[in-house]
Amino acid sequence: MFQLGKTIVSEDIIEKDFVCNLSACKGACCIDGDAGAPLEKEETKILEDIYPKVKPFLRKEGIDVIEKEGTWVTSEWGELETPLINGADCAYVIFDEKKTALCAIEEAYNQGEIDWKKPVSCHLYPIRIKDYSEFSAVNYDKWEICDDACTLGKELQVPVYKFVKQALIRKFGQDWYNELEIVAEKHLKNM
Repeated sequence: MFQLGKTIVSEDIIEKDFVCNLSACKGACCIDGDAGAPLEKEETKILEDIYPKVKPFLRKEGIDVIEKEGTWVTSEWGELETPLINGADCAYVIFDEKKTALCAIEEAYNQGEIDWKKPVSCHLYPIRIKDYSEFSAVNYDKWEICDDACTLGKELQVPVYKFVKQALIRKFGQDWYNELEIVAEKHLKNM
């Protein structure tokens, strides 16, 4: 672990390789698991505001859940997250013709309907952020459904932090990312 500003960062994001391989996993991270996508407080308001523009992209099941539970929910542990369809799929999941899970929010963004890409936790994956009172922990989340992404990342020699560069800049800023690159270069030289 190393410290960058008010973050404690795991070396795994430098040492591990990762490139999403949707053709292999079919977007399993959006349909497997036991919780919705983690949300930041300000993202709950964004979801409420953009829902009318995202709704045309959603599946009926997603619309039904969102209109029953809301555009976001609070878990039993008090965490903010996206609602789930039958305890599995994120309510914002849609599928393409190859049955690959995609994000309706991102689709609305890609088509110019909204100017917000998706929750930052989704954009950052496989990095997970845990906020504490004095700092934020930046960790690599190893999940077996992403084994194909690890294999592809290794083939292409793309470390996690480079794969999620834009998301890290979105979350922490360009200066923070520039510092991360310097630390990464020094760390890799010393390995």
